[in-house]
Amino acid sequence: MKPSERILILLLGVFLTIFYTTSLTAQSRSFTVVIDPGHGGRDPGALGSTSKEKDIVLSVGLKLGKLIEDNHPDVKVIYTRDKDVFVPLNQRATIANKAHADLFISLHCNALDRRKTSPQGVETFVLGLHRSNDNLDVAKAENAVIMYEDDYSVKYEGFNPNEPESYIIFEFMANEFLDQSVQLASLVQNQLVSNSKRVNRNVRQAGFLVLREVAMPSVLVELGYISNKQEENYLKSSSGQTSLANSIYNGFREYKREHDKKSFVFSNRNLGTPDSRSGGVVQSIGGIEYRIQIFASVNKLENGAPEFKGLVPVDFYKDGNLYKYTYGKTNNPNDLKNELRDVKKKFKDAFIIELENGKRVK
Repeated sequence: MKPSERILILLLGVFLTIFYTTSLTAQSRSFTVVIDPGHGGRDPGALGSTSKEKDIVLSVGLKLGKLIEDNHPDVKVIYTRDKDVFVPLNQRATIANKAHADLFISLHCNALDRRKTSPQGVETFVLGLHRSNDNLDVAKAENAVIMYEDDYSVKYEGFNPNEPESYIIFEFMANEFLDQSVQLASLVQNQLVSNSKRVNRNVRQAGFLVLREVAMPSVLVELGYISNKQEENYLKSSSGQTSLANSIYNGFREYKREHDKKSFVFSNRNLGTPDSRSGGVVQSIGGIEYRIQIFASVNKLENGAPEFKGLVPVDFYKDGNLYKYTYGKTNNPNDLKNELRDVKKKFKDAFIIELENGKRVK
């Protein structure tokens, strides 16, 4: 073998080592989840006959965080509070946003006026406009925490949690993380019902200030009704709290698995690595197109809407009750690499999707 050939092989080996090391590093980047036990300190939250919401959600939150840390070394867990202290709503969001978190999970307990017969059950909320008075009542109760804060009217731009008119702002919000939030909410809710055997009160939308302020997929879990004596006994028991934490963890684990799968496929396609369907480097495939998904909404929006932040033209496809909005269109995903980088400046959670005959390939 000629010296020049040996040098060429050596350089090729160095290049491949760097290439695959870079690829693996990109795939093993830390994933951050913020766990937000509601209320705390001078704010007890909802009161049961012998327990307080702030204590129950803190216990479940700490158990959940430990499960994630023990089973996912690549995940960083951050708590908005890990002891009995009061944390303002906007500070909870700031903690998550500063950490550039990938998920935000807020934990609460529900309650009804003691003069009413209290129901039972779990419900998982995502940000949006309430579709029923029940959803509005839950949002009012959780948003009322701001009244423990000084100058809350100034801090939250005149928002009054007890005035229905204040909630109009949520009607005009296009949550770019709604798709991922609904996915996580559905996984968590299913686990709470099937694994913890709780009464199913479904995935819902409502205007929660704490979710409004975070720039990432987020859910608010109502673990049960502390105003129901039977459910309160479950909520304050060690076995009940452990079961609830396990169920939320199971939902998180499924979400993370799908997230990693999507990240792995996207990374391989952008880097031009082999794909099992083609037997080689991914190339243009007839009948299949690729787009950049920017956000999802329950509302249908027209091109030029301010929610698109200047992107034109924007397409959409329907997935259940959601309109999922996309930008760009090509039959080769590599063509979207530079476009995605620019789009992410406006929509942090944008990603490339594959469609066949107008339907998403999952």
